[in-house]
Amino acid sequence: MKKILLLLTVVATMLSSCNKVPISGRNQLNLVSDSEVLQASLASYKEFISKAPISTQAVQSEQVTRVGRKIAAATEAYLNANGLSDQVKNFAWEFNLVRDAQINAFCMPGGKIVVYEGIMNLVSSDDELAVVLGHEVAHAVAKHSNERMSQQKALEYGGAILGSIIKGQSQQTQSIAAQVFGLGANYGVMLPFSRKHETEADDMGLVLMTMAGYNPDCALTFWQKMSANSGNNKLEILSTHPSDASRIANLQKKIPQVKQQFAAYLPKPATTPTGTKSSTKNTSKKSSTKKTGKKK
Repeated sequence: MKKILLLLTVVATMLSSCNKVPISGRNQLNLVSDSEVLQASLASYKEFISKAPISTQAVQSEQVTRVGRKIAAATEAYLNANGLSDQVKNFAWEFNLVRDAQINAFCMPGGKIVVYEGIMNLVSSDDELAVVLGHEVAHAVAKHSNERMSQQKALEYGGAILGSIIKGQSQQTQSIAAQVFGLGANYGVMLPFSRKHETEADDMGLVLMTMAGYNPDCALTFWQKMSANSGNNKLEILSTHPSDASRIANLQKKIPQVKQQFAAYLPKPATTPTGTKSSTKNTSKKSSTKKTGKKK
C-alpha cells in the first residue's frame, strides 16, 4: 500500500507541475523554480566567463552582439504580445564570443549565450549567425535547463520507488535491477529528451530569427556546412543531438511553414544582410563595369 501511495504521489506531483513551452506549445515537466535554476546558472556562468579567453576579434564580437540583441528583442516582443510578460523579467541577455577553435555555442538560463570563434568560420552572413543564436535563445525561452533538472528529479523519484520494490531481494537481484534502471533511464529517457530539446530549439529558433527579420532559408545552408564539418558517425540513439540528416530533414519541412506563418517578418530582397552596400560600390567602379560589360 505504501508503494502505491508513493507512486501516486509522484505521478500527482508530475501532473501538477506541467507547463507549456512558448511557440511550440509542448507540455513540459517543471519540478524546479525559475529562481533555483537562475541562481545556479548565474554562478556557473560567472565562473566560466571569469576564466574564458574573450575574443579579440572586434568585428565578429560586434556581429554576435548585434544579431543576438535583435533576436532577443524579437523574443521579448513575442512573449509580451502573448501574455508571457512575466517571463521577460527572467532574462538579462548577454552574448559573448570566446577565443576557442571549437565549433560550438551554448546557452545558460537567463539568456547568457556564449559563441566560440570556431563556429564563426562557418558563418558567412548575419542570417546564418541568426540560425545559431536563434537556436540558443530558444533553449532559454523553452526553459530546457529547468526541464532537464526536473527530469533528473523525476528519475530520482523513480529510483526511490524501484528501491522500495526490490528491497529484501538478493544483492545480485538489486545490483542487476539498479544497472537496468540506470541504463534504461539514460538511453530511454534522458538522451531522447535531449534530442527532443535540440529539435524543439531548431524549430523555435526558426521562428525567433524570422521574427527578428532574418532569412530562415539560411538554416539549411548553415546546417549543411555543419554536417560537412562534423565528421560525426555516432549513432543517433546514443547521442544527445539529432543526426545531421534528421536535423536537415526536419528543417526542410519546417522552413516553409514558418515562412508562410510569419511572412510579414521576412526580409525584403533589397535589405537582406548580404553586403548590398559594398556590392553597389564595387559595381560602380570602372573595373567592375568593364567586367560586367564583358560578361554581357
